[in-house]
Amino acid sequence: MDAVRPVFYVSDGTGITAETIGHSLLTQFAGLRFATDRLPFVDSPDKAREAAARVRAAGEAAGVRPIVVNSCVDSELNTLLADSGALMLDVFAPFIAPLEQELGRSREAHIGHAHGIVDFDTYHRRINAMNYALTHDDGMKLDFSDADVILVAVSRAGKTPTCVYLALQHGIKAANYPLTPEDLESEHLPPKLRAFRHKLFGLTIDPHRLQQIRQERRPHSRYAQLDTCKREVAQAEMMLRREGVEMLSTTHASIEEISSRVMKYLGINREMF
Repeated sequence: MDAVRPVFYVSDGTGITAETIGHSLLTQFAGLRFATDRLPFVDSPDKAREAAARVRAAGEAAGVRPIVVNSCVDSELNTLLADSGALMLDVFAPFIAPLEQELGRSREAHIGHAHGIVDFDTYHRRINAMNYALTHDDGMKLDFSDADVILVAVSRAGKTPTCVYLALQHGIKAANYPLTPEDLESEHLPPKLRAFRHKLFGLTIDPHRLQQIRQERRPHSRYAQLDTCKREVAQAEMMLRREGVEMLSTTHASIEEISSRVMKYLGINREMF
C-alpha cells in the first residue's frame, strides 16, 4: 500500500484559496492517500521557518516527500518554505507573468491582500448570510420568505455545511429543512415548503455512507441503522421526484461542487468573495 502523502496548504492569509485549489488538484488522483493540513497566516520569516520545519518533519515521519500548495506572495517567505524539501506548488505563479505582460505592469506583492475585504457592503452581506444560515439551520426557523435557496434532505445528508459555504463564499441566504420520518410518510412536500417550491433543491446520499455518518453521531441507535437509512433515503428521493424538485447526491461530491450545482440550477449568479 502506498504511503500517506503529507500535503500542506500554506498561506500568508486564511489559506482558503490554497486549500480550495489544492483539494481540487488532489481529487484528480483517485486511489492515493493524502494527509492534509492548513497553515494560515504564515506572514513573517520566523513563521515561514516554523512552517518549513513542520513540513519537513511530516515528510520524514511519512517517509515520502511532502507537498506544499502555497499562496504566499512574498518571495522571501517562499524561499524559506522551499527549505522544507517539499514539492512547492505556487498557486499564483502560472498566472503572474502572463498578466504582467498583458497589463504592462508588475504586480505589487502585498501580504494578506488576496483575502482583503473588498468593501463593507460585501462584508456585511456575507455576515448577514451567515447569520441567516445559522438561524435557519435544520428547520429551527421556518420563515423562508427571505431565503435565496432552501436545501431539503434527510438528516446528515450534507445540508448544513453546504448552507454555510454558500453564505461565507457567496453571501447567499441558504436555509435547510430536514425531512422527518413524519414528513417522509406523506406523498407530498411538507406544507411549510410548498409556497417556496421555486427555492427548493434536494440533496440525497448513498444509504451506506449515511449510516457511517449517523453512526459517528449516534452510535448503535435506530437512527443510525442501515435499514433506517435505506428507507429514509428511498422515501425522500421518491417524494422529491414526485414533486419535481431537482436533486443531487452528496456521496462523492465536494461542497464546492454541490454549491455550484445549486446556484446554477436556481439561476443564482454570485461571485466568490
